[in-house]
Amino acid sequence: MKYLRGLCTLIFGVAVLLFFGLAYPHHLHYQEQYQLFLFDSTYVWDIVRLPGGIADLLGRFCTQFFLFAWVGALIIALLLSAVQLLTLRLLNGQWSMVNGQWSMVNSQWSMVNGQWFYGLTFVPSFLLWLFLLDENALMSGVWAVLLTQLAFCGLLRLPDGWLRRILIFVAFFILFWIAFGGSHYYRIPNTFPTLFYAAWFSAMIIPLVMWLVVRGKKSENAQQQNNSLSSHLIPLTSYLLVVIVMGAFVWKNANFKAERVMQYDFMACHQQWNRILETVNAERPNNQIGVTVQNLALAMHGMLVDHLFDYNQNGILGLLPDVQSDATSPMPTAEAFYQLGMITVAQRTVFEAQEAILDFQKSGRCYKRLAQTNLINGQYEVARKYLTALQKTLFYRDWANETLPLLGDEQAIARHPEYGRLRRYAYREEFYFSDHVTPEMLESLYYGNTDNRLAYQYLLAYYLLTGDRERFNHFISEKR
Repeated sequence: MKYLRGLCTLIFGVAVLLFFGLAYPHHLHYQEQYQLFLFDSTYVWDIVRLPGGIADLLGRFCTQFFLFAWVGALIIALLLSAVQLLTLRLLNGQWSMVNGQWSMVNSQWSMVNGQWFYGLTFVPSFLLWLFLLDENALMSGVWAVLLTQLAFCGLLRLPDGWLRRILIFVAFFILFWIAFGGSHYYRIPNTFPTLFYAAWFSAMIIPLVMWLVVRGKKSENAQQQNNSLSSHLIPLTSYLLVVIVMGAFVWKNANFKAERVMQYDFMACHQQWNRILETVNAERPNNQIGVTVQNLALAMHGMLVDHLFDYNQNGILGLLPDVQSDATSPMPTAEAFYQLGMITVAQRTVFEAQEAILDFQKSGRCYKRLAQTNLINGQYEVARKYLTALQKTLFYRDWANETLPLLGDEQAIARHPEYGRLRRYAYREEFYFSDHVTPEMLESLYYGNTDNRLAYQYLLAYYLLTGDRERFNHFISEKR
């Protein structure tokens, strides 16, 4: 029986791992890029001093590993499996009334009627899985449930008496402070995360319901039943029933459309131009972010003008979309600005995107790009501020350490294959920039440095997409 239950837990954990690793990896990348976890005492204290801060800190600590999708998937699988095992742990005893008080005595939970409900031990974990399908759900919610379960498991092992009663009373206030106060479970402020609270409630209420189900049974009868083949199959049957129902809910509620959009954004962020072209050749994107990334990858390969209409387009909005006031959609546009050499525009776009993060966190991705743009623009002290912060991270530290020596070293920057090139491409004159890119801006960029082939392609593509044949022909003839 013990091994059968262990197998069920293993199957569940593997299912979670494969889902997030294969079907939902870019949701994990999305989570990582909208936080900046610092190994800094001030940063830690600012989190833990608030209600719910311990759960929030643990959630943020785990999320930094989501930079690597399979590591993030493994973390989620382990945590959700732990929730299930702790739920089972609370069921591995019998609730009884002793001297007018609820108590839990250690005994094997093996009654046949109880075994029928074995599948219910997976309900809190499945609800948390559903909760994490939402890109705005935070890992602090999973830790809040785990911390509560660990506290109850510890309290219920204490002998009955005044000490136990006092500790239970005190534990409620401590749990409220470390796990259930504040609003750190969902990225959108003033939003009630129903699935999270449903998971927490089910983790607490299932053991009580089980006591109501099995309290009239005698343990010796249960032990006799436990040795039969049918009693071994009962837990597996109940588990399969829950898996079928909850698995269907997970798949139905997964936002695979958003996953595809996040994939394009991720590939642009990491400049995976070949992978982008392979992806768009397999499936033509028809959303704004996908088309923007597609056109940028074509331009990086020198293919934009010749193959512009071989792919889906969204007018000039698929080339350089107007910047929106959110944290997600401007990022691919900012990448195009950056690669074109519109460094100041890219910097402003990234900064405003970071300020639009709904739970007011900072972003490792944004900090890195802001350090780069300020370095290229010669704003070395501002760049130093971002690099110093990134030195306190786990996965951006090495890059920050490698970049810091470039500050103020004009010759090293000029020799750098990326920063030197983009500094040469940057605008030479100040001008007023609106959120709507015009051909005059692209012309100024190109004529400032005619080696800027990306600006050349974007300018011609702009003429083609607007149907401005006269200016297109004039520009081509002028080049000849």
